[in-house]
Amino acid sequence: MAKGSKRTGWVYSEIFNWHDTGRYNMLWAPSLSVQPGQHVENEETKRRFYNLLEVSQLAEHVTRIRPRPATDKELLRFHTPAHLAHLQQVCDAGGGEAGGKTHVGAASFDIARLAAGGVLEAVDAVIEGRVDNAYVLCRPPGHHAEAELVTGFCLLANGVLGVKHAREVHGLKRIAVVDWDVHHGNGAETAFLDDPDVLTISLHQDNLFPPDRGGFEVVGGSCAQGSNINVPLPPGSGSGAYRAAFDQIVVPALEQFAPEMIFVASGFDAAAMDPLGHMMLSSEDFHYMAECLLKVADQFCAGRIVMTHEGGYSAGYVPYCGLAVIEAMTGRNAGIEDPFRDYIVNYGAQDLQPHQQAAIDAVLLTHQLKQAAE
Repeated sequence: MAKGSKRTGWVYSEIFNWHDTGRYNMLWAPSLSVQPGQHVENEETKRRFYNLLEVSQLAEHVTRIRPRPATDKELLRFHTPAHLAHLQQVCDAGGGEAGGKTHVGAASFDIARLAAGGVLEAVDAVIEGRVDNAYVLCRPPGHHAEAELVTGFCLLANGVLGVKHAREVHGLKRIAVVDWDVHHGNGAETAFLDDPDVLTISLHQDNLFPPDRGGFEVVGGSCAQGSNINVPLPPGSGSGAYRAAFDQIVVPALEQFAPEMIFVASGFDAAAMDPLGHMMLSSEDFHYMAECLLKVADQFCAGRIVMTHEGGYSAGYVPYCGLAVIEAMTGRNAGIEDPFRDYIVNYGAQDLQPHQQAAIDAVLLTHQLKQAAE
């Protein structure tokens, strides 16, 4: 191994791409006033990410981990029997709208089981020391799913199930979840709101999705005050805002919490090219955020990080953002230049703006007041 390099697990299956999201027009089902088109959550971003990795210098430096279907017992650690029955019923009927603008096909529940099981396999590999960290390029995504809720293109709560697996099977106690998807990480927040041993952090565009979720004032349940940190950033936030949020909020909170393992909801829809978000990140920013988390993981939890792939809807740009994260995780250069890089980093207002710092200060003040009250 090269000096400073790490063993990175890589979970992917072509069958993930066979999850059928229908002929929506981005977010809307076809109708007499909506021409059929392509659902915004389609296979191209994931397939092109995989393809770019394969043609890069990193292809031979990741450890392939084969996914397997999660069992009912494993899914029921978080989801309810009614939730599983609902998904099975919709898929058995040939597919259709499962809830929350989330279309499924006949095979989607089986594919979602495989995605969730891929996360569990990654957790096993990391905790057992077969790899140092792991990236799960799974589909369907999972960070919006709740115990009995299908929404935001998410069927099963992949990352939450991974946390549950790490704790119940491997005996880990203190786990952190960092969600840098442009949409709020409501799944993990809801799952662990009253659990003081799970720190959940979500950086997202203010009030984008789900509506009225992700406010900075939500700091945890009555038994876990301070264990949930929401960082709702203003639309138009770029490199300066995200790096300031990491430097001032995310990294100090993780260092104070001292987790035994870190999970990352890795969405790339805060990138400048994304059709659903209004942020301005480049691949360099995702590399920076990944490196920050890797340093914390090296300090507190033997480098243990599992990343689950979430949103990101620019088929042209997601692959470069993803490759930058894999570069950070492996400690190696992919040998591929981001062709969009110069264009994005030269956007106006990439530096931290006063109103963005004000949003960060609101989060800091809220948690400082909470600590003072104790």
